[in-house]
Amino acid sequence: MGRHPEVTQDARELVELATTEEGVGELLRRGLDWVSRVVPFDLATLFLLKEGRLEAVAARGPLANQAVRKHSLQLADFPSLKQALETRRARAFTEEDHSHGDGDPFDGVLDLPAGHSCMVVPLCAGERCYGVLTLDRAQCETYAQPVVDLVEVYGQMLATALQGAEQRATAERLHRQDHEHAKLLESQLGGDSEGILETSLSPVMRDLSRRARQVAETDTPVLITGETGTGKERLARAIHRWSARADQPFVSLNCAAIPAGLLESELFGHVKGAFTGANRDRAGRFQMAHGGTLLLDEIGELPVELQAKLLRALQEKAFEPVGSDKTVRADVRILAATHVDLHQAIAQKRFREDLFYRLSVFPLRLPPLRERREDLPQLTVFLLEEQAKRTGRRGMRVSASGLTRLASYDWPGNLRELANALERATILTRGQELTAQSFDLPNGERAREVPGSGAVEETPAPLPAGAKVPTLAAVQREHILRVLTLTRGRVYGEGGAAALLGLKPSTLQSRMKKLGIERLEGFTAAEDA
Repeated sequence: MGRHPEVTQDARELVELATTEEGVGELLRRGLDWVSRVVPFDLATLFLLKEGRLEAVAARGPLANQAVRKHSLQLADFPSLKQALETRRARAFTEEDHSHGDGDPFDGVLDLPAGHSCMVVPLCAGERCYGVLTLDRAQCETYAQPVVDLVEVYGQMLATALQGAEQRATAERLHRQDHEHAKLLESQLGGDSEGILETSLSPVMRDLSRRARQVAETDTPVLITGETGTGKERLARAIHRWSARADQPFVSLNCAAIPAGLLESELFGHVKGAFTGANRDRAGRFQMAHGGTLLLDEIGELPVELQAKLLRALQEKAFEPVGSDKTVRADVRILAATHVDLHQAIAQKRFREDLFYRLSVFPLRLPPLRERREDLPQLTVFLLEEQAKRTGRRGMRVSASGLTRLASYDWPGNLRELANALERATILTRGQELTAQSFDLPNGERAREVPGSGAVEETPAPLPAGAKVPTLAAVQREHILRVLTLTRGRVYGEGGAAALLGLKPSTLQSRMKKLGIERLEGFTAAEDA
């Protein structure tokens, strides 16, 4: 009995084993090895209880063979084993006990000598009994009570380890279910981002999709810029789904939607007692996104005092939760998005230049909807399908006249405004076709700033009564000349007249020729090259 100090060490090892990735089979095998160090036996067999039957799952000792390892018992046929489970106490038996009781559990499997002794140890923890451990000896010597008591302790330890392994397996199953549920919700929230990107008819969007796919294969930080409502989060979700981290979490934090005083805790988490109301430890978005992707939406609104801490977290991949002095590491791929002009914010000391260069390793600019009007037909299809998943209103479509009406509007709110217009029209329309009359949109273009020019196009004032109405050709000619003036005669490229008018350059040139616009005063065609 001098081996009792080993019980403590064995208990530690069993607990450690129960929390590892090893399966139950390895746990039981190791448990039998530990029992062999404290008690002699010729056969040690572990039976697990399954629907009223005890099924052998592991065996050790000189008498262990395939027949033993495949042996099973109907618990109702062995009152002594049932009693051991009910009382949760180990018991030593002799041949005399078996001859006057319910027989030997190995009758017909092993030819054990008359008078041999055995021990039955219940494996119970909490409210569960997992099975029994049986120990048999070929010699006629009953196990002493102190030995029985010691093995009973091992049985309790082994049952506790089995309970831990079972709980871990349950937790892993629930985690997988939650992960699949989260991916489903993510898909519903993000919509068919890939489809919207990859079916675009706009050359700019097709190039953007190609570049996004290329950078998705890396862990390079991406800065997504664009006007409000252009679909920056959709693009971020697409990059995540195209990446090797697709099966890991996608976590988003809107830096403009959370009070400045709580942003640090949201990003990095906090420990219990860090501030009033911190009643428990709480993981931040960096920890939630470990192994996956973290989108910092509206990064341009991040307070300056927090930007230095974010920069350190990005550089060192480590941070301290609020109220803690312990460093936490997180493997996170960073995507950032903003509608703010960060260069201007840097000039105004509202954004750190070093953080900007850390985030904008690979910049992607999402064009506004007015620069990709050719995508309106398929965008309406995608958005109506997404809407149908939420509302159940299926089969809705936009007619040719409806598309013409949509194409005539400037969409300052971009995709978000288009989605709202479609949902509003769907609610107000009885049938399944959305016509021009279905859309309640402003009649004229609202005043807006022309990108890159600093100039503002004003909504035309209504004509006074009796005024001479200009021809459509005259209005078109005047409008094209005004836009060409704003672009200093440039037709092609980003910020050129064709892009601002939502036309292909070849279409604009053809229309200019038809309207007699050959050149602008003070500018030559060479300046457009």
